[in-house]
Amino acid sequence: MKLNTIFIAALTLCMSQLSFAGHHGEHANPNEAVVKGWIEARAAGQKENLAYVEKHMADDGLFFGGRYVGFGFNFDPLDSGKMVVSRTIEGSPASKVLLAGDEFLVVNGVEVNKDNLDRLSFRGKPGEPVKATIQRDGKKMDIEVARGIIDNGSSKEVLLADLSNANADDWTVKIKINEMLSKDNIVYVWTTVNDVDAMNGMPFESHVVSRYQFNEAGLVDAVGSVSEDRFVLEQTGYTVAR
Repeated sequence: MKLNTIFIAALTLCMSQLSFAGHHGEHANPNEAVVKGWIEARAAGQKENLAYVEKHMADDGLFFGGRYVGFGFNFDPLDSGKMVVSRTIEGSPASKVLLAGDEFLVVNGVEVNKDNLDRLSFRGKPGEPVKATIQRDGKKMDIEVARGIIDNGSSKEVLLADLSNANADDWTVKIKINEMLSKDNIVYVWTTVNDVDAMNGMPFESHVVSRYQFNEAGLVDAVGSVSEDRFVLEQTGYTVAR
């Protein structure tokens, strides 16, 4: 069983069955103070977020993003209507075909531009092939990639790189901590997140439950979340269709 699957399974266990004790307004467990600071730093800005992760995450720590069906690559959605690969996710379909710096020109017959970024065929049924034209080192190439289930995990090094590449002048996230529960080296926190979709500028709200795991040195060695992904899509104008 993959580590990501184990982690998500642990994240979705009923908290009441774990006999967690909630601490309202105080941090009887010192790990709770670290989690509170982590969340506050994330909302404060890029510089604060980077510094906090660097200080409080173990060097071998892992960050688990939400799973999805697709290619498995990252790009900067604020790059003037372009789709240039910034990195591929290890083990994903994209990692076998794409390189950092590749630029998508056409995806399943749809030209990549500012008006079409949200209509490209990266998401859909797993295993289905998607044809695309990319530009690599100034040369056009035709490729075909079959969608896969992406386990979106990152090392500390990759997480810091992603944060460094974010737009510090467009830091719009606001986070409210609703409840925090902890036992030993595990902390759960329920938050309400307000942000703006980078693709179309529409605001959204989402409830998020996150699980932080600490090592013996008091550093975060695993963190992952479950959130209202479909609700976010609906708020920002997307639909789920077959």
